[in-house]
Amino acid sequence: MAATFLPAFVAIIAIFSIFLSPRAKSDGAFFKGLSPDGRQPGLITLIFSQVTTWIFARSLMNAAILGYYYGLWGALAYAAYYLSFLTGAAIIDSLRFRHGCDSVQEFLRLRFGGAGASCYNLVIAIRLVSEVFANLLVIGILFGADGSHAYVIAILGFSAITLLYSTLGGLHASLRTDVFQMGVFLVVLAVLIAIALTADDFSFATLLFKPFVIDDPGPILLAVALLQVWSYPMHDPVMMDRGFLADRKTTRRSFIHAAWISSLCITLFGCLGVFAGAQALQGEDMNAALTRLLGETPMLIFSAALVVSAMSTLDSTLASSAKLAAVDMRLLRPTLANGRIAMAVFMLAGLLCVFFGSKDLFAAVAVSGTASMYLTPVVFFSLWRDWRDVPLWSYLTSFCVAVGGAALYFTESSGYSNLIEPLVGVSHKYSKLLLISLIVMTVGCAAFWMGARFPFRSSRTPQPVLE
Repeated sequence: MAATFLPAFVAIIAIFSIFLSPRAKSDGAFFKGLSPDGRQPGLITLIFSQVTTWIFARSLMNAAILGYYYGLWGALAYAAYYLSFLTGAAIIDSLRFRHGCDSVQEFLRLRFGGAGASCYNLVIAIRLVSEVFANLLVIGILFGADGSHAYVIAILGFSAITLLYSTLGGLHASLRTDVFQMGVFLVVLAVLIAIALTADDFSFATLLFKPFVIDDPGPILLAVALLQVWSYPMHDPVMMDRGFLADRKTTRRSFIHAAWISSLCITLFGCLGVFAGAQALQGEDMNAALTRLLGETPMLIFSAALVVSAMSTLDSTLASSAKLAAVDMRLLRPTLANGRIAMAVFMLAGLLCVFFGSKDLFAAVAVSGTASMYLTPVVFFSLWRDWRDVPLWSYLTSFCVAVGGAALYFTESSGYSNLIEPLVGVSHKYSKLLLISLIVMTVGCAAFWMGARFPFRSSRTPQPVLE
């Protein structure tokens, strides 16, 4: 049944997505999500698009895995990242209506010159490639073992289908398909939760099988999320792009509703992992435990939820990739043809990462989130407090420390280095991540404070660039 259900399900979702993707005939539709008659997206479209593009396959899998190993606190730790919608709403509102900017790049270019925008573009380009990679990786895992023919064919076929309908309509097509895909996801999730609640071995007491111990990995990861949530939305171009599509009231409401809907969905999905972890036999992995507890059919529904979320995230990621290359970075002229070329390039980069890169799903989140923390002092001081005398060296210091911290966490968590434990006695990778995050945030904020209070004459903030 599994051999036929998932391919058929993918085919149905793909057919409907292609049907809902009208060919873009203007730059406004392709890059700004405008309808053929020039209308901006409405509230429901924005909410569903925000939620479904952030509840991606990697997130669902991560939430379930963290719940399996670390209990409810692991699931809640991952759900805490979805508070980014609230901080993201404040960031967007300040960018658009206080500072009058049309993008994050414009704000950074005004405050820190071309170097400021270039650092940001580098971080979000890596972020977009990691999104393509991670969601394709989940699809491959669903269809077969790593490196198997089914694994390779599933990834290549899924990427081709998603690229096809994404290049047809750009951001407008992504918004339309997001609404459809979110509707399907909600139905699938509701069915899956109902099955879990009626399972013989389920009880609400099982969700608390891991007690709260402050130095356990779950609570530690929750603390990491609460540190990274201030900057995390600003480095996510998919979220930021959707903050510039509608009027102020609609945008603000869409972010607020997306926050509680996505947090609830992620927590519920994470609880499936908690349920499996509480009932798991020795040596049993999460999928095996869930299959034993729920049965084959619910696990197919579990896989279907991952397929829908992967497709909805990929098309949005490709739309943001086109906008990044052609509009924000200005590497190409903002034409429909160039936008489609950019999508193909980012898809290819993601495929290369799948077949030649790391297979650790949460590592991509942690590395990306740590690198994004260079933006924390930008948000606190430049954006919200409107400090205009922060010099470029402060910004570059924050950037270098954050990127260095992200690289250090990657090498530590992957086993390539062990520098932190001999120095401070911290051994678990999430404890190391918390320490790195604290250092990155402290150094970045200190650099901004010192730069504003004691600026070096040779590195003043550049004047706005007139173009």
